[in-house]
Amino acid sequence: MTRPAIHVMRLLRWGRTLARHGALRIVEENPATPAPVRRLCRIARFGTRQPRIPDYAAAFQEIGPAAIKLGQTLATRPDLVGEEAARNLLSLQDSLPPVPFERICRVIEESFERPIAALYSSIEETPIGAASIAQVHKAVTTEGRTVAVKVQRPDVRAQFARDIDTFEWAAAHLEAFGGEATRLRPRLTIANFKRWTLRELDLRREAASASELAQGMSAVPGFRVPDIDWDRTNGRVLTMEWIDGVKIADRARLIEAGHDLPDIANRLVLGFLRQAISAGFFHADMHQGNLFVTADGTIVAIDFGIMGRIDRQARSWLAEILYGLTTGDYRRVAEIHFEAQYVPSYHSVEEFATALRAVGEPMRGKPVSELSVGQMLDGLFAITRDFDMMTQPHLLLLQKTMVMVEGIATSLDPGINLWDTAAPYVREWIRDELGPEAAITTRIREDTDTLLRLPGLIRRIEDMFPAKGGAPEAPPLPHIELIWERRERKGGGFWPYVLSAGVGAAAAYGALAAGLF
Repeated sequence: MTRPAIHVMRLLRWGRTLARHGALRIVEENPATPAPVRRLCRIARFGTRQPRIPDYAAAFQEIGPAAIKLGQTLATRPDLVGEEAARNLLSLQDSLPPVPFERICRVIEESFERPIAALYSSIEETPIGAASIAQVHKAVTTEGRTVAVKVQRPDVRAQFARDIDTFEWAAAHLEAFGGEATRLRPRLTIANFKRWTLRELDLRREAASASELAQGMSAVPGFRVPDIDWDRTNGRVLTMEWIDGVKIADRARLIEAGHDLPDIANRLVLGFLRQAISAGFFHADMHQGNLFVTADGTIVAIDFGIMGRIDRQARSWLAEILYGLTTGDYRRVAEIHFEAQYVPSYHSVEEFATALRAVGEPMRGKPVSELSVGQMLDGLFAITRDFDMMTQPHLLLLQKTMVMVEGIATSLDPGINLWDTAAPYVREWIRDELGPEAAITTRIREDTDTLLRLPGLIRRIEDMFPAKGGAPEAPPLPHIELIWERRERKGGGFWPYVLSAGVGAAAAYGALAAGLF
């Protein structure tokens, strides 16, 4: 177990890095910041020169890989870090200097226990990308297929484990201060971050996620996931199909290639809705560097380390919330928040509906270039304090991805209206999944499943209460008070009765022996 002094030293070191980039000022000036945290900030920034305009992204980049991932998570939490910091953290790029190729070769050979020449006929030494967890090299397999090889950085697991340990320690102490920190639930936020990161550190899980997403999106035209080379994939190395295409961020090249940018933007939004609402399993790192457009206009996603899941009930609520906001049915949106217990029941549904109207009404009918999903989320976060809404960490990845998709769609088509794009899809899904026919079908399926489980339930009950056997039932036996029980009841000693019991037992045994022999 790491000593508290080690955690404090790490926090002070990170704090000085944040201070050099002006990123501690917002913490110190926040009236909700606990006094001990404010004092720690003052110690951390002592002797540093803080710029007037803070650069949170640069600070997290300098701290290291785990901080980069944490910063990307915090970019979805303007309620926790403030709107200014959240906007700045959205620019955080997960890129680091590459690891020397010799060490990368060593990782490949050690993980497969085979020479690299037995796997790839050639592999380029210069990576095409180097991130906090892994870097990617272009290669050709021994069968002649061109592939992308993602190789985990050496010692990255230990580094992440060490830093997350301190994140957990700090979050626990912050939440223990009570007040606003308790409502924001930093411990649960770090717990979700830890779970996401541990999944991302196992490249087999990433390969499985890619395979699952490909299956779920197989019927969606214009969206594709690369094939996985399972024979060349393990926990530290992932090999997948090489994608020849234009990065979706390169607007000029897309236009030069003759692509219809509004159509791509529309398909991107619908593809995300298909993943999140229909399948409940979505790519949660859909930034511009992870999306390509091939020559035929197909959108291809890569990098499946961070994936999100939403259960069916949460998807139903999400669809109704989105549809309610697009149609102006704020009363229904408010009711869903109370049904989901996002808002405590002692608040008024009508008052919450009015607060939602103040957020949603200015956005209806306007393009994203004027008002955005990000602004909507900011508005929703702004009313959470008034209605004592607890943070819902299971929705953080969804919020983050919504902001990313919106940004890309806007860059492709500044006039796109996400509500107009999403409304037909959401309306159709609600009709198919939540309409009367769907309700009847769901009830029949659930009741049938219950009936089919009854025989097994009866068998388990019989196992707990077996039938009587052939021997007759034993008669009730009289209660005999034991000598130590009687003595304890009267408050006397115990050992005299032990002695008398021993003498009595010896006499009984002697009588029995005399009778037998």
